[in-house]
Amino acid sequence: MWQEQDNKLVRDFQFADFSEAFGFMTRVALIAEKMDHHPWWSNVYNKVRIELTTHDAGDTVTDKDRKLADAINKLTVNS
Repeated sequence: MWQEQDNKLVRDFQFADFSEAFGFMTRVALIAEKMDHHPWWSNVYNKVRIELTTHDAGDTVTDKDRKLADAINKLTVNS
């Protein structure tokens, strides 16, 4: 579940292994590129942390972040 922390939407994901985590990141990257809204993220083995904030709006959470979070949620439901 996404949580708002320090003017960011934040969510941690865990997968079976590195390949699944990397595949997820690749799918997110394609969506983010189409939306022209790119996340900050980190990956260690099977864990991915994503933080969403809109830099153009003064590093606050906006509808762009919520739309990307919703698109990411749909990836996790379909995987």
